[in-house]
Amino acid sequence: MTSTRTATPAPTAADHEAVRALLRRSAEAWGRGDGAAYGEHFTADATDVTFAGTVYHGGAEIGRAHQALFDSFLKGTRLTVEITDLRFLGADAAVAVTRGAVHKGAEPKRLDKLATYTVVREVDGQWRIAAVQKTAHRRLMEAFSFRAEPATRPAAR
Repeated sequence: MTSTRTATPAPTAADHEAVRALLRRSAEAWGRGDGAAYGEHFTADATDVTFAGTVYHGGAEIGRAHQALFDSFLKGTRLTVEITDLRFLGADAAVAVTRGAVHKGAEPKRLDKLATYTVVREVDGQWRIAAVQKTAHRRLMEAFSFRAEPATRPAAR
């Protein structure tokens, strides 16, 4: 199979750091309970598929909805995000796979959620989240699957 992707400039260390900083800043906005600031980290046409399965569209809607959550169910919570894989798809797009947790107080005991972020560099030069999809990490189900069908185990990284 041949690749249909064209050669693009290799991402720089600054590009890697910019994506990491974007996810850090979005988590900081979450920790402050600032929905508007959280939403500003997304593109105007972003898609956010939440842990509950709700789909929000656009940074403004994502920010508005999260403000309501920060004022109620998620009041006083923090978001911890750890990038486990960062892959650039060209000069202006990347996919980040993360482990994380929503928690109160100190660092969480377990990072029990996974999220896949698609991030883009917009015309203003800023990296923003174009899409994110969050899911639970079901460790017991995963272990059972690997034991029952060893071929389901992904290659070690």
